[in-house]
Amino acid sequence: MSDLLTILQHADSAFPSGSFAFSNGIEGLAALNAPLDRDGLHNVVAMLLQHRWATSDRVAVALAHRAGGRFDKLAEIDQAVEAATLAEPLRSGSKRNGNALLAAHVRLGTEGAAELRTQIAAGKTHGHLPVVQGFVWRAHGLSEANAILVSGYTTASGLIAATVRLGHVGAVEAQAVLAVLLPEIARLAATPVEPDAEIESFLPWVDVAASRQARAHLRLFAS
Repeated sequence: MSDLLTILQHADSAFPSGSFAFSNGIEGLAALNAPLDRDGLHNVVAMLLQHRWATSDRVAVALAHRAGGRFDKLAEIDQAVEAATLAEPLRSGSKRNGNALLAAHVRLGTEGAAELRTQIAAGKTHGHLPVVQGFVWRAHGLSEANAILVSGYTTASGLIAATVRLGHVGAVEAQAVLAVLLPEIARLAATPVEPDAEIESFLPWVDVAASRQARAHLRLFAS
């Protein structure tokens, strides 16, 4: 029971992770008039889960979880995420979001969080969000499988919440979309992550949208 409660705590949107400030490309897609009604949002989030989260964030969370307190290994994973995230707004957003999550864990006294922040401050690693997630969630006792599930859930729920804030769907419609996507998250999460798995992402449409939106005079989100 305590494991389930820990999962709920860290998957809760009320956890001070800083994720509310990032749309991860959704705002850019909205600016390009991408369909973000109920059906369109489902298609966009499913695409992002399959072609970015499953191949990049999911892999990074798993590998960072296995690395534990080996900061040299975490730095290697972090660099792979840096190289695989081609759009600068998404790359910087991942680091800002990761550092915001880590700052919360430093204040909470999470084991190793202060040391990891020191590594980032010294320029030895970047602090990308999925790397920080794998590290801190392991410290709180989440298994690798559960850490991956929380990552997938928070990715999907964050994208959907951003769409609600942009006014493209209502809160009830948003929950309907999320409910339909949960089996897909579970399916993708169940795919084994091999020790030599490569971190990769290829979504040029989203990368272009995020890059264009970063130059907008007015925007709601940091990325």
